[in-house]
Amino acid sequence: MKAFAALALMLVLIGLPSHLFAQDKKQKPAKTETMNCWVSMSCEKCVANIEKNIPFEKGVTDLKVDLPTKMVAITYKPNKTNPEKLEKAIKKLGYKTEIIPDKKKE
Repeated sequence: MKAFAALALMLVLIGLPSHLFAQDKKQKPAKTETMNCWVSMSCEKCVANIEKNIPFEKGVTDLKVDLPTKMVAITYKPNKTNPEKLEKAIKKLGYKTEIIPDKKKE
């Protein structure tokens, strides 16, 4: 019985330090930015092509495509990608594009 109690106490003490010293790391949400660009899309197939491919670009967290205005808004993590890389990805799909500067940053 004493051996069982000693073994149980030893197991508790082995697991205890990691629990005591573990820091409560709260994950900060990663900072994101949004870029707006005009894209030479002309139909729903173009929209589907952009919606199918651009979300898989590294760092992209959200995508909104508006066919009537031909505007695409891409939310991304600036530590993973940048507007130039995202514009290049759209051009690689066969579209002309132009980044629209954010008026807040000017």
